[in-house]
Amino acid sequence: MTDSSGLHFVSPYAFAAMQKVDVVRLAALSDPELRLLLPCLVRMALCAPADQSNAWAQDKKLILRLLSGVEAVNSIVALLSVDFHALEQDARKEQQLRHKAGGSNSESILVSQLQHGLTLEFEHSDPLRRLRLALSELLAIMNKVADSSGEFFLKSSELFESPVYLEEVADVLCILQAELPSLLPIVDVAEALLHVRNGDWFLCLLVANVPDSFNEVCRGLIKNGERQDEESVGGRRRTEALRQLCQMNPSQALNIRAMVVQECHLPGLGVALTLDYKPDSADEAVSPLVSYVSGLLLGTNGKVRTWFGMFIRNGQQVRERESSSVLWQMRRQLLLELVAILPRSRGTHVPSGSDPESCPGYSGLREEHVVKASALLRLYCALMGIAGLRPTDEEAEQLLQLMTSRPPATPAGVRFVSLSFCKLLAFPTLVSTPEQEQLMVIWLTWMIKEEEYFESAAGVSASFGEMLLLVAMYFHSNQLGAIIELVCSTLGMKIAIKPSSLNKMKTIFTHEIFTEQVVTAHAVRVAVTNSLSANIAGFLPIHCIYQLLKSRAFTKHKVSIKDWIFRQLCETTTPLHTQLLPLIDVYINSILTPASKANPEATNQPITEQEILNVFQGHAGVGRCQYSITTQLLILYYILSYEEALLGNTKTLALMQKKPKSYSAALMDQIPIKHLIRQAQGLQQELGGLHSALLRLLATNYPHLCMVEGWICEEEVTGTLPLLRRMLLPSCSCRYTQAQLHAAFQNVVLSGPALMRMLEPLTLLSAADLIPYAEALTANMGLLLQPGVARRLLQTVSKLWMVLNTVMPRRLWVMTVNALQPSAKLLRQHCYTQNDLLVDPLIVLRCDPRVFRCPPLMDITLHMLNGYLLASKAYLNAHLKETAEFDRQTQTISNLGLTGQPDTPEVTREELKNALLAAQDSAAVQILLEVCLPSSQEEAGVVDLREVQCLICCLLHQMFIADPNIAKLVHFQGYPQALLPLTVAGIPSMHICLDFIPELLAQPQQEKQIFAIQLLSHLCTQYALPKSLSVARLAISVMGTLLTVLTRPRRFVFFMPTLPCLVPFCRAFPPLYDDVVSLLVQVGQVCAADVATKSRDIDPFIARLQHVKGRLKESLGSDMGLSKMSLPKRSAEELGAADPDVQLCYCIEAAFMDIVETCIQGF
Repeated sequence: MTDSSGLHFVSPYAFAAMQKVDVVRLAALSDPELRLLLPCLVRMALCAPADQSNAWAQDKKLILRLLSGVEAVNSIVALLSVDFHALEQDARKEQQLRHKAGGSNSESILVSQLQHGLTLEFEHSDPLRRLRLALSELLAIMNKVADSSGEFFLKSSELFESPVYLEEVADVLCILQAELPSLLPIVDVAEALLHVRNGDWFLCLLVANVPDSFNEVCRGLIKNGERQDEESVGGRRRTEALRQLCQMNPSQALNIRAMVVQECHLPGLGVALTLDYKPDSADEAVSPLVSYVSGLLLGTNGKVRTWFGMFIRNGQQVRERESSSVLWQMRRQLLLELVAILPRSRGTHVPSGSDPESCPGYSGLREEHVVKASALLRLYCALMGIAGLRPTDEEAEQLLQLMTSRPPATPAGVRFVSLSFCKLLAFPTLVSTPEQEQLMVIWLTWMIKEEEYFESAAGVSASFGEMLLLVAMYFHSNQLGAIIELVCSTLGMKIAIKPSSLNKMKTIFTHEIFTEQVVTAHAVRVAVTNSLSANIAGFLPIHCIYQLLKSRAFTKHKVSIKDWIFRQLCETTTPLHTQLLPLIDVYINSILTPASKANPEATNQPITEQEILNVFQGHAGVGRCQYSITTQLLILYYILSYEEALLGNTKTLALMQKKPKSYSAALMDQIPIKHLIRQAQGLQQELGGLHSALLRLLATNYPHLCMVEGWICEEEVTGTLPLLRRMLLPSCSCRYTQAQLHAAFQNVVLSGPALMRMLEPLTLLSAADLIPYAEALTANMGLLLQPGVARRLLQTVSKLWMVLNTVMPRRLWVMTVNALQPSAKLLRQHCYTQNDLLVDPLIVLRCDPRVFRCPPLMDITLHMLNGYLLASKAYLNAHLKETAEFDRQTQTISNLGLTGQPDTPEVTREELKNALLAAQDSAAVQILLEVCLPSSQEEAGVVDLREVQCLICCLLHQMFIADPNIAKLVHFQGYPQALLPLTVAGIPSMHICLDFIPELLAQPQQEKQIFAIQLLSHLCTQYALPKSLSVARLAISVMGTLLTVLTRPRRFVFFMPTLPCLVPFCRAFPPLYDDVVSLLVQVGQVCAADVATKSRDIDPFIARLQHVKGRLKESLGSDMGLSKMSLPKRSAEELGAADPDVQLCYCIEAAFMDIVETCIQGF
C-alpha cells in the first residue's frame, strides 16, 4: 500500500502507552502522535469507568488535563453526543433494504439524496450527518466484500482518500466502531478497510484506539488471507497492512508469524516480519531469517514445506516488480549474510607439502563463522532442492566461494566440509566455468591431504575422508543412487537429484582425483576405527571397505584386505555396529567367488586358523581372553557363515575347478560355541541381529547344539532358582584340585561320603568355573558303575555333567564316551574322536553294559546318542554337498568323449544317504528296545530297569515325532512281542502306527502279519478310537481271508499267536463281537473237520461248547458268580503232545471263554 506512505502512523511507543494506559507516557507524546489517539482518550475521559479506585481518578484528571489543550477534542465530544441507538436502527433498516434490493445503492435511509460530492457533504455536515455519511459508506464496502466471493477489488471513495479530512474520518470511524460493536465487528471493519486507499493507515488507527483487539484483528486478517500473498494485489495489501500493525506492536510480531505458519496463509508476511524483527540480543551463530526459513523447509510438517516452496517458485516467476517483492528482499538479506562471513584473509594452516601461494582461492574461514556458514549452506540446499530456487550468478559465485573455503580443524569444521562436499554433489551446476572447476579440484585435493590432520586435531572418529573415499567407490561402481542417498542423509533432507547431473563430478573423481587403484591402495592404509560400535555415527572406514569389497576392487587390483578386516573385527564393542555383519558376508563372498570367470584366482584370502585360535585363547579355563565377547561372536559368525557359503557355492566352485579349503574339525572343536551362544543370549539388545543369525547357522550346521531338551536343561541350570541358590547358599572356600578329585574317585564305594563333600561345592559354581573339573569328572565315570555306589552320588555327577553340557557339549561328549567304554577297550586305551562319533553315532551304545542299568548315566548316554544322531545327519548332508559336484565334475571329465556310459544320477546319492540315516536310527532304536528287555537274572519289576525303560521311551517318543518314518521302519523290522505292552503304554506317539498297520498286514511275510495283529491288539486297548475300530475290522477280515488260503502247518503258526488278540478287540470295541465269533466259528469248523478225519479219540469240540452252554445256564440260575465259570485247564504236556489242530481248537476254546467272560463282566 504505497498510497499511505506519507501519512504518520502510530509509533510503538504510543501503542505501548495505550495498551498499558500509561498516562505519564501518553503525556510525553507529541501533538501529532496524540492526535491519532484522541477518539479512545476522549471516550475514556467522558464515559463512566468501571474502575472506581483513587489511582484511576488521578489518571483520569491527567487525561482531562492532557485533552484540554487540544482543539479537535470538541468535535469528538460532539460525535459522542449523538443518539447511537437510533443511528443503529436506521443502519439496520438500510442493510435490510439493500439486501432486498440486491445490493443496489438507489435508496438510503442513513443518507438522503446528496446535493454535492461526499467530501463536501462531510465538510458541511453536523456530527450526526457525518456519522451517517461514514457509516453508509462503510456498510456499502462491507456488503460488497461479503458479496465478492473472495475476489479482491479496490473501492474508490472520496471520504477515505481526501488527505484534508483523513483525521476527521478516522475519528468518526473509531467512534462508530466503539459505539456500535455489534453492527460493526472490528474484524469485518478491518477486512473492509483493505479495499480502500489509505486502508492500512485507518486500520492502524482503529486498532491503536482499541488496543485489546490487536490479536483478534490480526488472526481474522490472516484466516481470510490468500495462500500465496505475492500473487495478487489483495494479498500484497493485506501483507502490508499486517506488517504495519506488527511495526506498531513489535512485541507480537513473532506470534503473528506463528499464526501465519499455522494457517499456511500469507508466506510473504512471515518473511517480512522476520526481516523486520530486531532481536534484543543478537545471536552471532544463526540469524533469525536463516532459522525461520530453515525451520519451514526442513521441519517435519510437509504441508508447511509445500506451502512455502510454492511461495519461492511463484515468486521467481514475477519479473516486473522483483526488487520490491518480499522474496527479493529475503534473497538479498541472505546474500548479505553470506558475504559477511566469507573469508577476508588467508588461513594460518598451510596444507602439507604445498605452498599457500600456489593454491588460488585458498582462504580460511573464521572459527566463529563456521556454524553460521553450515546453517547457510543447509538453507541454500533446502531452497534450491526443496523449494526450487534458481540462484543468480552472484549467488552461485558467492556460494562456491563459501563452499571452497577452509575451516579450522574442529568438529564444526569437519561438519562444514562434509556439507560443502555434499552440496557440490547435489548441485553441480554451481560449477560452470573452467576457473570454478579448477577451484573445486584444488579444494578436493586439499580435503584428501588434510583429512588425517582434521581427524586428529578435531578429535572425531568419522571425518570427511571416509565420505570422499566412499563417494569415489560409488562413482567407480556406477552406484549413483547410493551417492544420492548419501548426499541426502548427510544434508538431512530429501532432494531430487538426477543421476545424469553427476556425470561431470564422476569424470573428475574417477580420472583426476580418485582412480580405482588409488582408492584401493588408500583404503588399506586407513586405520581401523577403535572400539567400533553403533554409538559412533557418520561415515567410517568400514563403509568404504564394504563398498570396495562389494565392487570387488581389492581382488581386481590384487590388494590384500584380510588383515584390515581382522583388525577391525578385533576392535569392536557393544552395541554392535550395523555394518559389521554385511561386511563379513561380502568378505566371505569375495573369498569364495572370483571377480570374473576369466580370472578364477582373483579372490581374497580367508582368515587363518591361527588367527582364529588366538581370538579364543583363554576360553578353556586356562587364562583370561584378551578379546571382547563381540569380537569372538563376530569371528564365530564368520566361520559358520563361511562354511555355509562354501557348501552353498559347491556347484559354482566345481565348474571353475576350484575347491577352497574349509576350516578343520580340530579348529571347530576348540571353539566354545555353546558358551558363546549363551553369552550372546544375554546381550541380544546390544548385538542387534547377531544372536538370531548365529542361531540360524547353528540350527543348520550344528543341530545337536540346538536340541530342545538341551535348552530346557539349560534353563534348569541357569534359571532364577539356581542363581538364587548360588547367591544364598555359602560356597565352600576350599577348592579341590583335579588330582584330589581323581584320588577320591578311585575308591568310590568306601569314600563315597568324602567324594560327596567334594562334589557339593562344585554344584554352586557357574558353568564357566566348572570347566577345569570336566576331565576329572568324566574320566572317572566308569568307576561309578561299581555295585554299592550311592544314588545321590550318581545324581550329583549327572547334575554337574548337565551344567558342563551348557558350555562345552562337544568336547564333553567325546570324553564321556571314552570314559564309559567297556573295560576291555579301556585296557587297550582305544579313544574315539569327534569325527568317529559323527560317522558312527552307535559307538555311544557300545559302552559298558552296566550303564544300561544305571539310570543317571543312562540319561547322559541317551542325551549324547540323540545329539550324535542329529550331528551325523548334518555331517552326511554337508559331506554330500561338498563332494557331489566335484564327483560329478570328475565323472563328466572322465566320460568325455565316451558314449553309452550315463552319469550316476544325483538322486541315487541322496537315496543312499537317506537309507544310511534310516538304518542308523533304526539300529539305535532296536538296541534301545533290547536294553528294555529284562535279562534272565533280572525281574521285570526292578526299579532301575523300570526307570531306564521310562528314559528310553521318552527318547523314542521324540524320535518318532521328529520322523514318523523311523517308527514305521522299526515296526516293519519288528521286535520282541514281550515289549509291545511297554512300547504302546510308554511311548505316547505310538498311535501313529495305526497309519501303516494296514500296509504291514499286506506284507507277504507271515511273521510281519502276526506282529501287526499283536501290535494292533495293544493299540486298540490303549487308543479306543474310530480309526482303531476300522483297522481292527480290517485285521479280522484279513484273518478270515488267510484262513481260506493257508496250509495246515502255516495256519497253526499264524492263528496260535493271533487268536488271543481277538479278545482285546472285543474288549475295546463291543460291536466287533459278531465278527470275532464268526471268525472263531470258521476257524473251529476248519480245525474240527481236520480232526474228524483222524482216527484218534478226542473230546469233540462241539460237546465242549455244549458243556460251556450248560454251565452258563446254571450260573445264571444260581447265586454262583458268573466270573467263576471256567473250563478245565489243559496242562502243557497235554497241549504239547496234542495234534496241532487240537491245540488250535483248545486256543479257540480259550478265546471263546475270554470273550464270554468279557461280555458277562460288561453286564
